[in-house]
Amino acid sequence: MLPIVAIVGRPNVGKSTLFNRLTKKRNALVDDIPGVTRDRLYATIEWDDKNLVIVDTGGFDSSKGELSERVKKQVEVAIEEADLVILLFDGKTGPVLADEELVILLRHSQKKVLYAVNKIDSPEHEHLSMEFYSLGIDKVFPISSAHGYGIGSLMEQVIGDLPIEEQPQEEEGRIKIAIIGRPNVGKSSLINRIIGSDRLIVSELPGTTRDSVDISFERDGKSYLLIDTAGIRRRGRVKEKIEKYSIIKALKAINRCHIAVILLDSIAGIYEQDTRICGYALERGCGMVIAFNKWDLVKNKPSLIKSLEDSIDRKLGFVSFVPTINISALTGERVKKLFTSIDKVWVQYNSHVSTPAINKALENIVKKHPPPFIGGKRPKFYYATQVSIHPPAFIFFVNRPDSIHLSYKRYLINQFKEQFGLNIIPIKIFFRER
Repeated sequence: MLPIVAIVGRPNVGKSTLFNRLTKKRNALVDDIPGVTRDRLYATIEWDDKNLVIVDTGGFDSSKGELSERVKKQVEVAIEEADLVILLFDGKTGPVLADEELVILLRHSQKKVLYAVNKIDSPEHEHLSMEFYSLGIDKVFPISSAHGYGIGSLMEQVIGDLPIEEQPQEEEGRIKIAIIGRPNVGKSSLINRIIGSDRLIVSELPGTTRDSVDISFERDGKSYLLIDTAGIRRRGRVKEKIEKYSIIKALKAINRCHIAVILLDSIAGIYEQDTRICGYALERGCGMVIAFNKWDLVKNKPSLIKSLEDSIDRKLGFVSFVPTINISALTGERVKKLFTSIDKVWVQYNSHVSTPAINKALENIVKKHPPPFIGGKRPKFYYATQVSIHPPAFIFFVNRPDSIHLSYKRYLINQFKEQFGLNIIPIKIFFRER
């Protein structure tokens, strides 16, 4: 589970500049959430060997009006979901009313807050940050998002203040499943159907994410842990960017699960947020099953089915290998078969391939289609080995790791998935110098 750090502040104080600085510093950017990066909302970074999610929020404005109220709601949601908040001020303008409102809001939130005064380009300008102590703040960090001044000190404090996540003791063989999806796609109904129809619940465990409950149960002799993410909700009547913050709860569940059941609404079709969630699960290396709910309302309507199939091809082509199933949480139709797909994914997700088999396959794969020449020389593969499961990950030892083209990496991934029967899960490969 990754800790979440939200950057908040009024408009034009430099939040996005700080976001960009943090995600690019020391080549720290690990991955962006697919479909979200163009909005510069949030990204996963690594800083001093600590992984965390950085959230960029809209500008908090003290003025009235529908747009300002929506942005305020966005900021409030980001604060609620964050483990730590960076409140950014503008050192050139000094404190204003919106700054004071934000300080009060954050005090009421009872979250850990670090206060940073931006646009302090050098030690000679640090006196500009002194004014902000009038807001009743114990400590401010003078920084320059544009030039990098003071960023190291700020992030050192961020890392020191982040909560230390206690790793739950793993139960051998237990399959952790997260039910995730947009609001109103039927997550609660599906969870209730899974638990209630078979009366399989053993115990309820306090979830490590807010608004969730982990449910431990057994089915057909297998042990499962169901991560309930039904808390993903659109707040109030805000219908624009605010819903993107609901992904944060999905992120937490995806980071903890083995298999993500991504629930879609057969009637409403595939939304952009559905593709975001699928993309993030893919980047994280989760096993996945895509379930189209409310199928009882669609199955007798050929035009809706055709429209849905076209939408799947167009929007979910990047996860075409993922098993899909049509279900009805309301009637229970095919819900039991959902576990057949989950178990098939788990078998592959938990696979281990022997090193001799890997290297024999690698020899044949490279012989069939050698890597392209780079700078007049062809990269040479020495050997490969599997280094982990969940998902299966392989390291290839080569003479020039940086010379492996992305298209050839895709070729190797596809060949390995075919050779070793890993066709319905993501796998990861890495290149290292011998």
